[in-house]
Amino acid sequence: MSMKDYLNKQARAASARAFPDFRTPESFENWRKDRQRKFHEMLGIDVYLAQERTPLHISITGSVDCGTHRIDKLHFQSLPGLYVTANLYVPNDLKEPAPAVLYLCGHHAGQKVHYQTHARRFAQERFVTLVLDTIQLGEVRGVHHGTYSQGRFDWVSAGYTPAAAEVWNAIRGLDVLCGLDEVDPDRLGVTGHSGGGSISWWLTCADDRIKAMASSSGTGDLASHLYDRTLDYHCDCNFPNNPDDWSSAESYALAAPRPVLIVAPDRDRVFRIQSVRHVYEKLKELYRKLGYEDKLDLCAFRAQHMYTPESRKRILSWFLTHLAGKDATPESVEDVDGITLKEVQLLVYNGKPPAQNRVTTVQEWFIPSPPLPDIRTASQFEAVKATILAGLRQECLNTIPAKPSEAPWSIEQEYWAGTSFARKFSFSPEAEWRLMGELRGLLNENGNHPLAVCIRQSRHRKEEDAYDVLNGLKEDWLRGRIDVRGTGDSAWGAELNWHIRRAAALTGRTVTEMRIGDMLCGLDILRRMPEVDSHRVLLAGQGESAIVAMLVALLVGGIETLVLEDIPSSFRHTDDHAQLGEGFEIINILRHADIPQLAALLWPAKIVVIGKKWDRFEWTEQVYASLGQPGQILHYGNREEYMRD
Repeated sequence: MSMKDYLNKQARAASARAFPDFRTPESFENWRKDRQRKFHEMLGIDVYLAQERTPLHISITGSVDCGTHRIDKLHFQSLPGLYVTANLYVPNDLKEPAPAVLYLCGHHAGQKVHYQTHARRFAQERFVTLVLDTIQLGEVRGVHHGTYSQGRFDWVSAGYTPAAAEVWNAIRGLDVLCGLDEVDPDRLGVTGHSGGGSISWWLTCADDRIKAMASSSGTGDLASHLYDRTLDYHCDCNFPNNPDDWSSAESYALAAPRPVLIVAPDRDRVFRIQSVRHVYEKLKELYRKLGYEDKLDLCAFRAQHMYTPESRKRILSWFLTHLAGKDATPESVEDVDGITLKEVQLLVYNGKPPAQNRVTTVQEWFIPSPPLPDIRTASQFEAVKATILAGLRQECLNTIPAKPSEAPWSIEQEYWAGTSFARKFSFSPEAEWRLMGELRGLLNENGNHPLAVCIRQSRHRKEEDAYDVLNGLKEDWLRGRIDVRGTGDSAWGAELNWHIRRAAALTGRTVTEMRIGDMLCGLDILRRMPEVDSHRVLLAGQGESAIVAMLVALLVGGIETLVLEDIPSSFRHTDDHAQLGEGFEIINILRHADIPQLAALLWPAKIVVIGKKWDRFEWTEQVYASLGQPGQILHYGNREEYMRD
């Protein structure tokens, strides 16, 4: 099976998964609340929700009188220094608190200026409306296109997606609305188009203050994003971090049973109408079982990725019905009047943004990384190791089979080359895969040889190339090789790397995680061979495969020596944009530890580092020094220096 087919299969399986059989509305609500807490964790906003919310520091820089309403030009801080620019539309002469709509801009360079006619129309119907700029295309331009076009797959390792920051900004936008005397906080809605339609979903899933939602051109199915490759055209903000492989419908279900309108043009390139209908039908059945079938609707119409008068009127009537309490139909309301203000009238900063604006760096700090732990004693070491390993298994490496020894395998060939023995074998870490491995070396009468295992890489044209990292070992060591996924017979072309890395993350796994699982299976097979001393094992890797070797050693335990050549300094390192490789990202790993911490947890194994020292290498050495023998760390500037020693 190819990796593309494998990922398609995983996504289809998730999309086909049925909801639990909820016997009562209470059982659904308990499920929804548990999943919502997990959703907050997936996004990484749980940290901020658990804290006292920071002051918004709302600043109004100007107002525009539009006759039926005024527009306040304002900015606020969703977190200290994370500025959000917005336009607030307030109807004139409100006699009592009114319903409010949060409008989330899509991927249009004009942002709140481009979408002003929608907010204007809501204000004309007596909705207080707050239009938020995005981080990517606001008056100060931040970054959305990390994995999409900038090679920032370290975002995967951090568990970061701009969906998280945009949802948080939207949550604080609700805080702004709830603080207004003109707003009824029990009648809040959200809508938006394209990326704004996607964030409308995620906000509704995250915040129960939303009482009605309409998503325009922002609804899709995970299986379609992979199989139809619509993923390739989507910004990162369309997808929350998804370590548990939730389907789209399983995520969207967190909005139930509140009123939800799905607006979907049937000629949309990036949200196939068939996938929208699939999601709608799954949610419709859920709403029906809960007794709220009339709270979910689909507005499908003939158009490309855009609004039409039909869709705009449908959205307006939806909010009039479910927020304003009016018996409104699409035919009974008017479309936008087309009147627009000039950009200069709606811009907030007037060309002078705050000096301490952290919008451009939010991707670096929004998901906090833990500090380097204090490890000076054996008890501290064991406690830190247990905590980090538990976190890795639960949130980062949870698709790896718990029992690698159960993987089926068979000997394919045994042969002699002079005095050297070789045994080739195949194994299946998952049912869809057949991978190859090998044991080779000189055998003596005593048996029980120490074993050195290397990891094949996609650049290794021949099997023998993989063994170069083991040069310099004594002849009495047996050599093992594992052809992990993406190498040897399971290799894919470099042109697929970008798609596969993004697609894998959407299904709750990464190529590196799969390769760790492959190595665990292959290593278990090698250690159980009669010629091998299972207590004397060396693992070696170079570059990306050094990461695999390190994590395998940490998970399996009992590894005597690690040879790590040209290992990256951090999971935060970005790719060479011109030569996008297979990467070494692991979902959420930076929420628990970076490479220096993981290396320190290998004690008492001997670590041989070849090449440049990584960042905070000294800290890892200090931990090893504190814990003492038998652990040691040796460093060599290059392979030749290592082989001479």
